Amino acid sequence: MMGSQDEMVSAQFADKELLKQFREVELLSHEDKHLVKTFIDAFITKKHNQQLAK
Repeated sequence: MMGSQDEMVSAQFADKELLKQFREVELLSHEDKHLVKTFIDAFITKKHNQQLAK
């Protein structure tokens, strides 16, 4: 018998603190979730740009 989808994600996600934060984000309003996603996208883009500049 397979575990729940949440258990499978937990097993594959090494950073448990980050997983906990994502679970908390899921409880936010649509607008707040969008803001969090925008921030994450901006951070990832910044890191990619920094790597390209090296």
